[in-house]
Amino acid sequence: MIRNRKTVLGLISLVIATAIISFAISAAVFYGWNYFNPKYQISFEPGTVSMQNIVKFQQVKRILERNYYQDVNDNNLLEGAIAGMADSLKDPYTVYFTKEQMAAFTEEISGSYVGIGISITLDKDGLVTVIEPFENSPAKEAGVLKGDKIIKVDDKDVSGLRDEDMVVKMIRGQEATKVKVTFYRPSEGRTVDLVITRKTIKIENIKSDILPGGIGYIKLIKFDAEINNYFQSTLDKMLAKGIKALIIDVRDNPGGRYDQVVAIADRLVPKGIIVYTEDKYKKRETQYSDAKELNLPMALLVNGNSASASEILAGALKDYKKAVLIGTKTFGKGLVQTDFPLADGSGIKVTIARYFTPSGVCIQGIGIQPDIEVQLDSRYNNTPVSQVPAKDDGQLQKAVEVLKEKIK
Repeated sequence: MIRNRKTVLGLISLVIATAIISFAISAAVFYGWNYFNPKYQISFEPGTVSMQNIVKFQQVKRILERNYYQDVNDNNLLEGAIAGMADSLKDPYTVYFTKEQMAAFTEEISGSYVGIGISITLDKDGLVTVIEPFENSPAKEAGVLKGDKIIKVDDKDVSGLRDEDMVVKMIRGQEATKVKVTFYRPSEGRTVDLVITRKTIKIENIKSDILPGGIGYIKLIKFDAEINNYFQSTLDKMLAKGIKALIIDVRDNPGGRYDQVVAIADRLVPKGIIVYTEDKYKKRETQYSDAKELNLPMALLVNGNSASASEILAGALKDYKKAVLIGTKTFGKGLVQTDFPLADGSGIKVTIARYFTPSGVCIQGIGIQPDIEVQLDSRYNNTPVSQVPAKDDGQLQKAVEVLKEKIK
């Protein structure tokens, strides 16, 4: 009896041992050896990448770890690879932000700030470019010129950031402190280092006047979060004074808030489509105007720095024939971006869709041609539009001439 019991127990032990060994072998085959010796892994869908690239990635990683003259941090290598994924798309508006950059990016911008006083845009190469140094600003006093391209802030390379808001926030700081900004100056073919003292800058993104002949003039400098309220109020006051025509000036306006330009366009155009976006899945989102419209002769002033939201307004006014576009071809930014926060506090800004005008034209890389092309005098090639004397502003004078003919 005892011998039989020992035999049974032995058989049970053998079965259990066999099961454990079988499970271990099966797991090793199914999950790989890393099931027992776990390592972090990055996976790809079958067929989406070549094995050659995976092998190459590991080779480069090992070469850097073994041969670089300083210790290599694997986290830094991986974050660089993450940033490289965004960069590989060759889209100047898709960019990865580190945790620190994302924190700065999400800070709210108030109606005033402490900085150097410049209006900027992102050029076609993704470099932050000065549109205008403001009058009486630290930038103006330090010698910043229209067309200067910001490549470093306090010796930190920003040429790859491809986001004007991020660069602006790096430049801002405490009142009376200094910031070193390195510019590439195309007009002279050289870099310029300027140490500039920050001061409080009041943001004024709208200017207005009533010109002789009862022609209202509204300059929209940027479509910030409050611009529609200011535009509506300014226009109402002008209408109360009996203006007979209206000039809207979006020259050197790099764009801004989508909702704000839609609201402004709604006031000006008849019932119908203002703008629509379309993603790669052909999903469309459309913004419409109501039946109310401004029944006044209008002209819209545009130039090569009129971008994004400015082009939404230009496209709507042109397609509905509500305004005569005067100046030079617009910038040609017809892409939509959105921000995606990541789990560790970093983030990525991604181009997700394209803009289309009411007539179905995407102006990305093309721009909008004015109805009447007028070049400024070559004397003012490197001068911001706002600093061109009115008597020498051929685009403005042409708009006045055209509107006077319409209101005779």
